Amino acid sequence: MAPLPSYTSPVDVLVIGSGNAGFTAATQAAEAGVRHVVLIDKCPQEWAGGNTFFTAGAFRTVHNGTTDLLPIVNNVTAEMAELVDLEPYTPANFRADMDRMTSGRTDPRLSQVLIEESNAAVKWLAKQGIRFQLSFNRQAYKVNGRFKFWGGMSLKTDEGGKGLIQDHHNAALRHGVVIHYSTAAKRIITDPATGAVSGVVVEVDGVDKLIKTKAIILAAGGFEANPRMRSQFLGPGWDLARVRGTPYNTGDALEFAIRDVNAKQAGNWSGCHSTCWDANAPANSGDRVISNEFTKSGYPLGLMLNNRGDRFVDEGVDMRNFTYARFGRAIHAQPEGVAFQVWDQRTIPWLRDEEYRDAVVEKIWGATLEELAANCAQRGLEDPASFVSTIKEYNSAVHAAEKERRASMKWDPAVKDGLSTQSSTLKLALPKSNWALPVNQGPFMAVKVCCGITFTFGGLSINPANTAVISQSGSEVKGLFCVGEMVGGLFYGNYPGGSGLTSGAVFGRRAGVAAARFVGASRGSDHGVAIISSQL
Repeated sequence: MAPLPSYTSPVDVLVIGSGNAGFTAATQAAEAGVRHVVLIDKCPQEWAGGNTFFTAGAFRTVHNGTTDLLPIVNNVTAEMAELVDLEPYTPANFRADMDRMTSGRTDPRLSQVLIEESNAAVKWLAKQGIRFQLSFNRQAYKVNGRFKFWGGMSLKTDEGGKGLIQDHHNAALRHGVVIHYSTAAKRIITDPATGAVSGVVVEVDGVDKLIKTKAIILAAGGFEANPRMRSQFLGPGWDLARVRGTPYNTGDALEFAIRDVNAKQAGNWSGCHSTCWDANAPANSGDRVISNEFTKSGYPLGLMLNNRGDRFVDEGVDMRNFTYARFGRAIHAQPEGVAFQVWDQRTIPWLRDEEYRDAVVEKIWGATLEELAANCAQRGLEDPASFVSTIKEYNSAVHAAEKERRASMKWDPAVKDGLSTQSSTLKLALPKSNWALPVNQGPFMAVKVCCGITFTFGGLSINPANTAVISQSGSEVKGLFCVGEMVGGLFYGNYPGGSGLTSGAVFGRRAGVAAARFVGASRGSDHGVAIISSQL
């Protein structure tokens, strides 16, 4: 068999994937001293950025309060800073949220690295030119004239995922990283004598070619855009879920790593991040213009009913960024996989404009609940009478609870305010535990939503110290590293909002330094690189 033609000259470190994790790893490897870093992605350049492009750019990080974060954000004036209420988010807080969201299943070593290095990672990103902001639009409410941040998360990137990828791209180019799009990795080549990686077979313009490399960093995402794998691992019917992000995350790298180097699988392969998504959004990929604005996360402010007219989740069980990643699955389990979010005039003004403005969502209106139900019936609601009855039963429960509430209890969307539907005289079988206001001031508004899948939780087993891929034998695959959504073991069933991008940055940095050490190029001159190197 004739040898494959070479696609490039031999490289030192090859990164597969152009999302946040891949770019972080490539830039960190170059900063650590690797001379020839190449990043490839099978998508065309106009689809660069993987799932990162479609995010809101939220990062969850340990911090000591406002003064710790203000130096890295670009949207807070001195006057605004005086109006910000931002409590410190401690390692203990992050640990509690990780354990609570994953029911204690998160790999403790992986999550400890994530927690301990989250602050350093975002500050390193800022040093690379990533533009951060305080997330006033998504993570704060203005209550009594003050911006109250909630849910343990406060950072986002300027222009969301789009801005994050542009900043990453610029940083990589400044560090000399070479980028090739429309280059699909197909097979890992190893040295038969040592077992170390030696190259990757890629397909370019329909022709297989070989990239020789000393180290590989896998950062190619999960399998959320692959209907076959979704149905196989997430369960029947998941082939019908709408894809929130890139159509190019089809699990190829997971499959060839398992096939070619006997990589060990890890994590929650039947689990995923899935959220409330506009029912009118495209089915098989996100929209690069509308992007994350198809998200519909205003349900804590109102109610959510299926097309039979029944509530099916406790909309106020927790802060939105602790429930949104699992409520998509709850919607997907409903008849026809759809639901209706409902609000009245009390809470409509509190909805985020980027998700609910007229240009990005079809709003269904009704002067009365009956009229609203009739109009929803024209968009798939099967039982308008039950829809109205459910909301009126909910209102009765709220009114009963209001009679027993302490005078000091006030509606506050920035905290779990304890305003529930439950009282000594009337309890709903499915409560609303917080933010329970009656839905009785028309005109009323509804939005039809479905399940949008973001990323999958199953992945490869890695050594948390250096992100090296572990084989089925329990040994590290020499020269092969893995980061981002391809890592298994961090998230089970749910995750704390914003921890995905942080994970990509934390382990991307570790992978870049580890790959540099593996190829003998680590300088260790940078303080951050030296710290990470000392922990590998």
